[in-house]
Amino acid sequence: MDQPAIQDYFRGEHAICYGCGGDNPHGLNIRTQWDGHYGIFCFTPKDYHTAFPGVVYGGLIASLFDCHCIGTAIAAAYDAEGRLPGKEPAIMYVTANLNVNYIRPTPMDQELTLKAHILETGVRKTVVSCTLSTGDLECANARVLAVRAT
Repeated sequence: MDQPAIQDYFRGEHAICYGCGGDNPHGLNIRTQWDGHYGIFCFTPKDYHTAFPGVVYGGLIASLFDCHCIGTAIAAAYDAEGRLPGKEPAIMYVTANLNVNYIRPTPMDQELTLKAHILETGVRKTVVSCTLSTGDLECANARVLAVRAT
């Protein structure tokens, strides 16, 4: 996709998150692309993301799900309100619950694709479902309860 990620619109205190904050030079740099139905993010693990030889660390996978699902909730909320991302007042969500299912070891040597979609939307709460795959192989999935903070 050739569009800005939702995280590109985060400013100030919203841009320092280790997972997705553009102002955090040591972070994961998670970038959620919203197509109107799905949030998509691709990530290539580095050698230091290893759990044991050839396998991605599970805590990293949880972090990827966390920030990508929150980014998807934010992008979908702007879309639902008919507003462009970054327009005031800012929309921000926080994680109330994160459930990760590890299906099989995630290989280190491949690009990881996360694909998230909205399951439910309420006044303040949004439920997001996400898969993490390498090619056609699903390695993990998650469900996030996102709560609107702003």
